Amino acid sequence: HVQLVESGGGSVQAGGSLRLSCAASTGTFRSACMGWIRQVSGKEREVVASMDGYGHTIYAPAVEGRFTITKDNAKKTSSLQMNSLKPGDTGMYFCAVRLNSGCPIFPRDFDHWGRGTQVTVS
Repeated sequence: HVQLVESGGGSVQAGGSLRLSCAASTGTFRSACMGWIRQVSGKEREVVASMDGYGHTIYAPAVEGRFTITKDNAKKTSSLQMNSLKPGDTGMYFCAVRLNSGCPIFPRDFDHWGRGTQVTVS
């Protein structure tokens, strides 16, 4: 049974930074793809950042250069450092995992999700 628990959300002014963290319980974390997915009001869920088992990263164009994903295989954690935040980044952020696979493009193709953490930028 895979569990993912996010932390680190909150409220921040535009231009500020937040760091989200995700703790995972899965025996195959090293080979897994970790992703951060957000749900912005009125828009479809999107994968904002992902990292596969080889350390390859993919970022959505809207966050490229501002967000950084990390994956600590020893601690089974992932983080999303978010800098230069904009009001348009406001939403619910989920960490998700796809086991023993490369990183999917679509949120629906991730196997397991956390409950999410709210990020509000004003």
